[in-house]
Amino acid sequence: MLDTWFDPLALAIVLMGTLIATFLRCGAADVRIAISAAYGLLHKPFDIAQAKAALAIQIREIADDGFLRAEPHHFGDNEFDILSDLIISQRSIQSLHTEHLKFKDARLKAAETAVSVFDRAAELAPILGLAGTLTALAQAQGSTVAETDIVAAVSMAVITTLYGLVAANAIFAPLGSAIARQSHREEIDRQNVLEWLAEGIRRTSGSDAEATERRAAA
Repeated sequence: MLDTWFDPLALAIVLMGTLIATFLRCGAADVRIAISAAYGLLHKPFDIAQAKAALAIQIREIADDGFLRAEPHHFGDNEFDILSDLIISQRSIQSLHTEHLKFKDARLKAAETAVSVFDRAAELAPILGLAGTLTALAQAQGSTVAETDIVAAVSMAVITTLYGLVAANAIFAPLGSAIARQSHREEIDRQNVLEWLAEGIRRTSGSDAEATERRAAA
């Protein structure tokens, strides 16, 4: 059974052809972004509980010691590490939202690029499967071809079509959808933490933060 449906040559035509065609269509930079996004699916997603636990230390220090004596606390997340620095240096809640939007825009742009690359690969895979099919059928033409060769060529033609459909619908399209879902979920979670952090700063810093916000607005 495995021998019937496994053809290394057909697999190479479809997968390698799709990867090369996608690379040529999308460019090296976008393909790198897509690979990075796919690799990110294997890692633990953004953890709300971990982020709040780490930032709670920051809020507590501000409440106990004030902005001048409190130290920024980093927990390995680039965005919130920078936001922690801003909390101490600028004491402006508005600056947190402004900086967050910069990170959000960059993440969304990268996710959209990655999804676009995998969508393009999903479009190209059946085409490469068809190309393999036509190549195999071309080998079967001619009255001098042995019957076993004709059967092998037709078999390869069917398998390349199958590989193209499977690659498109079971590999590339699902990867793009998974990246889109993860991106959407992460932005919701990060917004949740940001609002929680901003509210915590307002509640603990009191008049200092309000005065800073009024100066920034002016």
